[in-house]
Amino acid sequence: MQVAVGAQTIFTPINLILFSLFLIILYLRLRPSKPAAATLPVAPPPTVFKTFTPPTLLPYNGTANQPVYLAVRGRVFDVTPGRNFYGPGGPYQNFAGRDASRGLACGSFDADMLTEDLGGPLDKLEDLGGEEMEALRGWEERFTEKYLVVGKLVPVGHPEAEEE
Repeated sequence: MQVAVGAQTIFTPINLILFSLFLIILYLRLRPSKPAAATLPVAPPPTVFKTFTPPTLLPYNGTANQPVYLAVRGRVFDVTPGRNFYGPGGPYQNFAGRDASRGLACGSFDADMLTEDLGGPLDKLEDLGGEEMEALRGWEERFTEKYLVVGKLVPVGHPEAEEE
């Protein structure tokens, strides 16, 4: 009877440890990745409805990192999303921080459509014709659909005017 000398098995303890380690690494590399946590967009800061006078509205013209506001028939709109049009360098930049009612109604974007005296009465638009008022209503609808109303415009000295 002869005994086989030198017969070895591959199932040694070190080989079992190495094979287990290989399976763990293979699992970690091939396992499905966890879906990225859904990140919600950051909410914009809350907007507080405010009463403006022409002088307190004027700083909201898009300069110095300020938002861009303009007023139409006593309502103040935040047109900051349209900064390219209403902010500095835009075609309607004259209206930023001002009452744009007369200019929009008349289809003129010139500075002479703006009220010169910021401390005086608001423009009542009484001398505008039917076509001009219709044009103004169209602009007002467009602003209402597209932008947030952030306040109202009252003359200086009005009881609702907030002191700053």
